[in-house]
Amino acid sequence: MSSLEARHRQAQLVVSFVYLGIPLVFLGLTLWIVSAAKEPDWLVVLIPLVLLAVGWWRRGESRLKPARWTSAGTAMGSLTALCTALFTGMLESGRLAAWFLPVTIAGAILGAGFGRYGFRTVMSPAIAELAESAYELSFRIRGLTRLRLSIDAERVALHEQIVVHTEDGRKKIEREKAYPLTAVTGVFDVSLSGAERLRFPVNLRLAPAGSPGPALILQVQGDDWVLPQNEAPAIAQILDRRIASARTH
Repeated sequence: MSSLEARHRQAQLVVSFVYLGIPLVFLGLTLWIVSAAKEPDWLVVLIPLVLLAVGWWRRGESRLKPARWTSAGTAMGSLTALCTALFTGMLESGRLAAWFLPVTIAGAILGAGFGRYGFRTVMSPAIAELAESAYELSFRIRGLTRLRLSIDAERVALHEQIVVHTEDGRKKIEREKAYPLTAVTGVFDVSLSGAERLRFPVNLRLAPAGSPGPALILQVQGDDWVLPQNEAPAIAQILDRRIASARTH
């Protein structure tokens, strides 16, 4: 078994647990609580069943998109912990219900940990063979920035997460600048000294600063991106392979 196949199998086990295993644990805990209650409310069993159905649907859409796994784990873990804590109010010794907030936070942290573990299983360390996988690859840009690079079979994209203020309060949105892989004209890995002043084709809310270490240069449709990234040499190989594949299909 190759290293890539081993990563894939392990990551998919983790993904299945995040999207399906956590709701199943939730369902088991709910059934136990309801069956032990003196005045059971069996309608609450519908909540983990709905979460399981949502998890099944979302897993199909997200199983090859590692960037989504951490947020999915956070959502699944927090909802499971919150509802389980509240459901214990049906029990005579339901003191856990009073601690629903710290229990919810703990569930979110555990769920996020599983999602992050799945992400790292696939993505770390970056290897050129990832280009042959079906994953939408995602790489965080080094420094105090919310910028990340994604590469799928047909395009390369820069994503920036920003916070905007609306009438309803603060809201996180993601801006995207995408290019078809066939439009890429140059991919290079370089080493920065840290003295460089980086310029970008579009305005970024929190642009990465020049810092010592590897960087990826991406030239596409007249735009030049200099992206500080510690795994730039491997990412350049991944891009070269996926570009070659896109141009032959």
